[in-house]
Amino acid sequence: MKRATKFAALAAAALALSACGEAPPESGTENGAGGQETGGAPADFKACMISDEGGWDDQSFNQSGHEGLLMAQEELGIEIAAVESNAPADFVPNVESLVGEGCDLIIGVGFKLAEAIEAAATANPDLHFALIDSAVSQPMDNVRPILFNTAEAAFLAGVLAAGMTETGTVATFGGIQIPSVAVFMDGFVDGVARYNADNGANVQVLGWDKEAQTGSFSGDFTNQAQGQNLAQGFIDQGADIIMPVAGPVGLGAAAAASDAGKWIIWVDSDGVLTTEHGDLIMTSVMKLIGEAVFDVIAAAAEGDFTSEPYVGTLENKGVGLAPFHEFEDRVPAELSAQIDTLREQIISGELVIESPNTPS
Repeated sequence: MKRATKFAALAAAALALSACGEAPPESGTENGAGGQETGGAPADFKACMISDEGGWDDQSFNQSGHEGLLMAQEELGIEIAAVESNAPADFVPNVESLVGEGCDLIIGVGFKLAEAIEAAATANPDLHFALIDSAVSQPMDNVRPILFNTAEAAFLAGVLAAGMTETGTVATFGGIQIPSVAVFMDGFVDGVARYNADNGANVQVLGWDKEAQTGSFSGDFTNQAQGQNLAQGFIDQGADIIMPVAGPVGLGAAAAASDAGKWIIWVDSDGVLTTEHGDLIMTSVMKLIGEAVFDVIAAAAEGDFTSEPYVGTLENKGVGLAPFHEFEDRVPAELSAQIDTLREQIISGELVIESPNTPS
């Protein structure tokens, strides 16, 4: 089974567990097979991960990161430990608990873990750490940022939204205004603008002004009611396609879209596989977080840890646009061809998507 298919299977299994009222354990460890060596990784290597307060079944980046950890356990035969945070107060003690468990690599999921990871890395210079979707305040030899240039894939989503809107108005909003969120919104706005320029259209974007770097934000990544309110406000202004960049808050936007007969573009993971809203998700701007986590763990387990940031792009398949799934037959062939051409231009370097929030 190809690794991408395995990630999809893990996502589907996690969603099924959630639907049945079950979920991955909130805290504790998950021990690997031990005694085996796979792909050059030592069997006694231990990779560990701490979620942010969204938890492992957030249908977004925590879940994707956890899937990468599980895949490393399965394919490399290493030992793993996963600890779920229920509140910001859990971050420091959770990181410290994994330091005490003898982890060789400790991965924090999300920018909220940055301070706790940096403190632990400073206190434990012989241990290796990684941080998903964020960097520490200054480069450290034992911390590897795992970042994603999602503006590239979001640009393609903006072209799709502009070509599919029936009202001439689309929208986006974020959870918190940080670079890893705003970079999606920058790309989306630029994609709409490119479609307008290429097709003589005048599609409007609500929720984000790229030039001013101002727009709509829910204020966190957990308040689904706020996401529903923001989405409803956009719908009331005529938007029929909305891209929430807010983790589980996006589920609130999906609820509003479902009630109004509108559509959603999901982010982070393929929302058709990881949420219950596949019938209204036109596509997803994916961070291949699971793949990135697997690659970072594999390198560290083989003695090749580096503090050089991993940056996911269209070229290295670290980001991507999900299949159109149920919308496949509804997307005009000409529009699909335009998107494919633009994707290849980005990969070749002929087209550069610029954003003040692009990671480096």
